[in-house]
Amino acid sequence: MLLEQKSNKLVGRKPQYLKGNKAFSLLLLIACLSTQACSKKEENKEVLQASGFCLSPELKQKISTQTAQLAGITESRRLSGKVEYNPDRVVNYVSLVGGVVTNTYFSLGDKVEKGQVLAEIRSAELSSLESERKRLTGQLGVAARNVESVQSMYEDDIASERSLLEARSEQSTLEAELNKVRDNLALYSASSERGVFQIKAPVEGFVVSKQISAGMQIAAEGDALFTISNLDEVWVTANIYAADLPYVQEGMEVQLQTTAYGNETFSGKIQGISQVFSEEERVLKARIVMENTSRKLKPGMFVNVVVKKQAAEEAVLVPQKAIIFNSNRNYVVIYQDDCNLRLQEVAVLSKDEDKVYLSAGLQPGSTIVTQNQLLVYEALKNKSK
Repeated sequence: MLLEQKSNKLVGRKPQYLKGNKAFSLLLLIACLSTQACSKKEENKEVLQASGFCLSPELKQKISTQTAQLAGITESRRLSGKVEYNPDRVVNYVSLVGGVVTNTYFSLGDKVEKGQVLAEIRSAELSSLESERKRLTGQLGVAARNVESVQSMYEDDIASERSLLEARSEQSTLEAELNKVRDNLALYSASSERGVFQIKAPVEGFVVSKQISAGMQIAAEGDALFTISNLDEVWVTANIYAADLPYVQEGMEVQLQTTAYGNETFSGKIQGISQVFSEEERVLKARIVMENTSRKLKPGMFVNVVVKKQAAEEAVLVPQKAIIFNSNRNYVVIYQDDCNLRLQEVAVLSKDEDKVYLSAGLQPGSTIVTQNQLLVYEALKNKSK
């Protein structure tokens, strides 16, 4: 009651008369503490906003900004993969004759043109075919002169028509046999001058496998001597573990990454997925057909295959590099203008590669600092002290 009476008496007086009033000083203290509490609560909400702070021209040149967007949540999975030849564009060369390899004119990895001589083989079959060719050539010459003679006699009514037909038939038979021998020699790419069979590239491409060398004894229709592949298109085989099955589907777009090319990525699509787990690796195999005219993807190269699954939910999306992690909390620097910046705490929902999805703390359309945001953070801290 006494405090109430004293308070009523103080109404309308000037401030200098309040100095001796302890009750009023207590009221002022309570009001001051309340104001500080509200101020503290507001500060926690915005985290840090220094009044009178503006970006200097030097600092502004160092930062970059980006607008936060509302986007569908994606989840990525990295699969291990390996570049392989396209089996539809591979030729395994098998020799049709046996013999000894005298010379080779190519190396593993060489690009070869169709018809290019790659090796030479000395073979007894060549000698036999050459002898047969010479024999038939001689007999054909005799048969041709015989036809001319019988033709002349037939015209003079000395020889019968039957004799002429028999002479022509013998000539035709010899011609057919000689053509057969010549075809075989051409098939084996025989060089009569060098006395060897020549192995020529059947197609244009790159030598991706070589099992032939000078001095080597080879058998007819044995193992492949070399393999040529057209690398304009290659396959990538990716390993799918059981835990990754929900994220991988046939027809999905994928990104390929290799240590050889840093941050460069290659785009492809899953063409097919095996339905049986590999007994040795316990994985399913996904086949990705890749266009490779740049020749950057080499058979045998290991790659990372990144697949992305799109979820139905949406969230605010920001670059991961924009996040400031401090004292087990995540923050972003919100930029409104050069003299209006603040540090805002955010809640991270999920991460996907170099992106972060937020569940709270930031509205779509907000502009945030994405480069050198730590410099702004330190400047805000120093200004607020």
